[in-house]
Amino acid sequence: MTAVESLLAIAVAVLVALTVLPISRSPSWWVRIPEFPRLQWFALSAVLLLLSLLVPDIDRVMAVGCAAVSLACLLYQGWWIFPFTPLKSPEVKQGGAPGAERISIVVANVLMSNRDAESLLSQVRKLRPDLLLTLESDDWWESQLDPLVPDYPHFIKCPQDDTYGIHLYSRLPLEDAQVEYLVEDTVPSVHVGVRMRGGELVRAHFLHPAPPVPMHKADSVERDAELIVLARTIKDCEEPIIVAGDLNDVAWSGTTRLFRRISGLLDPRVGRGMFNTFHAEYRFVRWPLDHLFHSAHFRVSRIARLEPFGSDHFPLYTELEYVPGSVQEQAPPEPGERDIEEAQNLKERAAPNQSTAHRPGVEN
Repeated sequence: MTAVESLLAIAVAVLVALTVLPISRSPSWWVRIPEFPRLQWFALSAVLLLLSLLVPDIDRVMAVGCAAVSLACLLYQGWWIFPFTPLKSPEVKQGGAPGAERISIVVANVLMSNRDAESLLSQVRKLRPDLLLTLESDDWWESQLDPLVPDYPHFIKCPQDDTYGIHLYSRLPLEDAQVEYLVEDTVPSVHVGVRMRGGELVRAHFLHPAPPVPMHKADSVERDAELIVLARTIKDCEEPIIVAGDLNDVAWSGTTRLFRRISGLLDPRVGRGMFNTFHAEYRFVRWPLDHLFHSAHFRVSRIARLEPFGSDHFPLYTELEYVPGSVQEQAPPEPGERDIEEAQNLKERAAPNQSTAHRPGVEN
């Protein structure tokens, strides 16, 4: 076997391992992480397929075998990311109804050590979203965000110095605000009613579960459980719902797809694009970590990735259009019996705690 053949065989073997690992559904970090860069594995599959067919002096049998395996990986990875391309029909209808009520939100993981707050604030002042959600925001970031209070007089503040701080600033009135610890005592989430200008109350939930990476967690058990605990809580709610945040999971993962089936929420990115928000510094290593899901009461007017501001995440801007009649026009994903069983198992494995309120800090 020549050196070229050896390198090709090793590359294809690595590709197969990275493709097959997540199938096991093990929560171990080294199994879950390969779910994130499926777009990159798709590109690698295409490169190896071309190399197998075009590079000279490769044994014909080996070339055909490597090409077949690379093609299989290409198709498999493509199946996962296909819904987040323009080739797929949009899951959420495009807004544009005259006079329709709208609600907009910027989700920004600020990176706690980042000190370029002004770059974020300037974008917020330009866009004037109804809601600004920040994640990883500590006391320093709170001091930088507080100048927004005259325009955003309703807020929830939960600064922490462990990268799990969370702040919500709103131009719209907030009701029944709670900061809860759904699974872990150190990982807060915000749950609040947002009163839209027309009087409708939207139930909003904002999350930032711990990522399955060695420096944070050895597995994804708590992250997965937090998503499922919330999904089970809101699945029968008939009011308009918005869920947003840095979920430390990608849009196409099995867990996120399970969350959507259990909760019955829609993803406005389906059929529109991936809107990769992480990593802001590395153009070729990006995937969608920041999310916004919503009930069928809404259509989407606009969704956009904003400009970088020194964080490792891009901010995500979403503008939704409240159209109650859309409930009859947009079918949410339905859970099957296996989904319900898996959701129950995930909830039990993490043994979520039942604490609820913690310093909501709401001003009206």
